[in-house]
Formats: sequence, structure tokens, C-alpha cells
Amino acid sequence: MHVVYCVMSVQVSVLIGLLSATALVHPAFATDARTLQIFVSKDKQSLAVYDGAEVVATSKISSGKDGHTTPSGIFSVIEKQKYHESNIYSNAPMPFMQRLTWSGIALHESNSVPRYPASHGCVRMPGAFAQSLYKMTEMGVPVIITDSELTPEPIDHPTLFHPDRPEPAPLLSDVELRPAIGDAKTQVQVAMNETTASLPLIQLQAPAAETSPISMLITRRTLRENVIDIQTLLNRLGFTAGEPDGLAGPSTVQAINAFKALRPKEFARDRGLITDTLLREVYAAAGKGEPPNGLIMVRQDFKPLFEAPVTIADPSLALGTHFFSLHAVDETAGTADWLGVTLENNLSREMVKRLGITNQESSIISGRPIAKALSRISIPDETRHRIDALISPGSTLTISDTGLSPETTEGTEFITITRES
Repeated sequence: MHVVYCVMSVQVSVLIGLLSATALVHPAFATDARTLQIFVSKDKQSLAVYDGAEVVATSKISSGKDGHTTPSGIFSVIEKQKYHESNIYSNAPMPFMQRLTWSGIALHESNSVPRYPASHGCVRMPGAFAQSLYKMTEMGVPVIITDSELTPEPIDHPTLFHPDRPEPAPLLSDVELRPAIGDAKTQVQVAMNETTASLPLIQLQAPAAETSPISMLITRRTLRENVIDIQTLLNRLGFTAGEPDGLAGPSTVQAINAFKALRPKEFARDRGLITDTLLREVYAAAGKGEPPNGLIMVRQDFKPLFEAPVTIADPSLALGTHFFSLHAVDETAGTADWLGVTLENNLSREMVKRLGITNQESSIISGRPIAKALSRISIPDETRHRIDALISPGSTLTISDTGLSPETTEGTEFITITRES
């Protein structure tokens, strides 16, 4: 008989017992379902539900078999259906389905959960557990799928965000407001670039309800942000670079060539169109100093909210992949209870070269990798204050070298794939 451990949080009545997989904890075990996290271990073929650092339920699972391996990474529940049929595998039933990707990965009930990889990529669960889990969760609950078992641990670090509810202040006159591009095809079609940068703060839309958690991703700048900055600044300098959309169209190419023609010495050895030299020279001409090399993106209710630049120290070192969740906040005391885990994420040679990483291992294996990654990130005060005013229990933060996954689209939070299916 599979054993399920149920540990009620101090916020509700305490119940500790050993139950079978068909006799799970009551779905109202947590006072705030937004703070739940689901961890799936493929080597243990198990699933654990956490409320903060406390395990509140566990179950056996069956993940994807050879040829249909379940991807590892950071996901969240983006759709729930009590009864669903697969549109890939002959309308196979998937009761109490909780979708993780629009490409077809989900948690769902099955009458075949042998505790070894047997599915076509989804995470199968016993019937009673799947039904109870369905009642426990809300949309957006994080689901972390890993090759090896992980346990979230409390972490306190000055880089992490804390509650702040100041009166709204007017934006600085020199802050550029720029929409993030919500179309995933545009977001992921360009290569990563370790030296790309952005302008201060990018507004997309008014914040959603204050109680909605936000999700955040800190990563390296991409070619997209690089091109947008060049377009924005060249327009400001009097060159007609077109709409800042991250795409180097004819107007942008013409503006870049006109800018370079005025500085033949600086570009004498420049052979490419979009280069580090071009970015630095455009920033200098606009009086913007050194371009930042990192980016923080913010989503709320599955929609892009805004993005802003950050600086990553020692960019030649890998950041690793780390996930943080906010369990509780005390606005009066200004404190926040964060939990974090580090995920194994071996970058390909191509990715390492593209990002300019010369050391992938030492910075993410020795010592405390989470603290090291956090200490290397500098966030502008304006951006920090804005995020401090938005965080609430259930908010999440991902730090990763790999940036946006193609699975991150409209209707998802940030999805980070650490091992492809």
C-alpha cells in the first residue's frame, strides 16, 4: 500500500497520520491554496505537495517512458478539467487533468500507475489522489519536475523582494515605457546574447488585482532586447529606426548603417550588424552609460506585466537554475518568507558558447548556489520598489541562464525546461 504523509500547517488543525493513496487529506488542509507547491521526482516516481516547507501529501506517480520522457523543469498549472481526452493519443481519457504545457504535458488520474516510467509524457496519479489534488490546487500552482528529489528550504537574502506598499509615485521623465512583446514566437526566435541590454522600465498594462501573485524570471539579455534598445535610442538620436519591436527590418538596418557611417574609426573592425560595439556606442551616444546584461520579466494572471533591466556580475560564470516561492508576507514588519531550490540544468555546448560562459560548474555546485546566484544580481531601486509593492503569497521567482522557453506563451507563467522530453 502506498503511504501518504499528511502534515497540517500551524494555520489549521494538526493531523498526522499514515493513509493509503485512496484516503488523502481533506482538500481544505491549507488556509491559502496559493502557497502550495508540487514537486515531482522522476527517479523516485513520487509526487509531494508542500505548504511552505511542510509536506502535506505524497503519492506514487508514473512519468514518461523511454521515447516519451516527461520534461524536467519549472511549470505551473495553466488549465484544469475534471474530464479530458487526449487529442494526441486516440482520445485517451485523462480525468482530473491539470495541464502544465500547451504542448500536452499534464498531471492526471490513471488506472495504471506502476511506479515506473510508463506514460506518454504526462504524470499519472492514482485516482483518489488525483481527485483530491484537483480540489486542493488553484490555477498557477507551481509544479517542479526533476530527475532527482528536491526539497524547498527557507532562504533569506537581500536580493529577494519584501512587502512595500508606498503611495504611487510619478514615473521619472527619462524612463522609457516600452511594452513587452507578448507573442511567444517573437520572444523566442532570436539567439541569446550575453551582452544585450534594455532601457529602464517597460510598462505593459495596469497591475491586476493586488491579491494575485506575480511570477518573475531573471535571466540574461537576448538579442531581442538588444535590438529594441538600439531602435529606441537611435530614434531618440534622430535616426529613423522604425517601431522598437526587436526585429532588424529595413528601417532599422538603414538607421544602424547611417549611425556607423558617422563613426568609421569605432566600427573599422566591426563585421556584423548587431554587435557589442554597436550597443556600447549607441548607449554612449545617448548618454546611457554601460548597457546592463540582465533582464527581469514579470507576469501576473498568466499575462506579461512589465520587464526591466538588471545587472549580472561575473557574466562568464553560469548562474544556474533556481526557483523561489513566497510563502507568507508581513507588511507591518516588512518581512517575506521565501523558499528556494536549485535545479540541475546542464547547458549545451552551443548554449554555453552563445552566452559567453567560460565556467558552468564551479559557481553552481560549490557552497550555497542559491545565495551565490542572488548575490550576483543587482536590481535598480525603481524596479525593486515596484515589485515590492506587487508581491503577495504565492509569488514566484526563477533565475536561469536559459531565458524564455518556447513553452512560455500566452496563457502560461514562466516555464523553464531543464531537460527536454
